[in-house]
Amino acid sequence: MPFLSCALPGLIIVEPNIFEDSRGYFFEAYNQNVFQQNGINCHFVQDNQSRSSYGVIRGLHYQLNPFAQAKLIRVLEGQILDVAVDLRKNSSTYGQHFSLLLSSENKKQLFIPPGFAHGFSVLSETAVVLYKCDAFYNKQSEAGIRYDDKELQINWEIEKGKKIVSEKDVQLPFFKDVISNF
Repeated sequence: MPFLSCALPGLIIVEPNIFEDSRGYFFEAYNQNVFQQNGINCHFVQDNQSRSSYGVIRGLHYQLNPFAQAKLIRVLEGQILDVAVDLRKNSSTYGQHFSLLLSSENKKQLFIPPGFAHGFSVLSETAVVLYKCDAFYNKQSEAGIRYDDKELQINWEIEKGKKIVSEKDVQLPFFKDVISNF
C-alpha cells in the first residue's frame, strides 16, 4: 500500500493495493499497523459519512485545538475534488491548498493531519464520502473558511451557476479573518 507525500507537508495520499478477479475486488482500506509503519499514528474514534449531489461544496471546515482532528478521507460512490488548506502559522506552506481527485474508481484516500481546513466538491451525479477522525466532534471548537475566498483561489471544478453551498458555509469568514491556533 503506497503512502505518497504531497506538496504540503503532512498530507499523505494512500493508494491501496487492489486485488481483482471475476468476483469483483478486495482491498484493505485501513490497517493500523501499516499506517503506523508509514508515520500515521492516529487512533481513529469517529467515522462520518455524507451523500451529496453534483455541485455540492462542503467546507472548508476544521476544529480548533485542543479538539483538532486528523482525517482519513475516501469515496465509496462517485467522485469528488478533495481540498486541504494549511492553517499552521509556522509552516512554509501556510495559506496554500492542495486538491486531489478521490473516487470510487481510483480508491485513493487522503490523510489530513490537524492544522488543515478541509472541504470537497462533488464532481459526479452523486457521491458518498466516508472519513475517519481521530477526535470527536466538538461544536464549540468548529471553525471554517469561505469556499470562494479570493486569496485561496481554489478551483472547485464545478460549472458556473451549479455550485450548491449551505447557508452555514456561505457565512464562514474569509482566510484573512480566520481564527487559527495551530
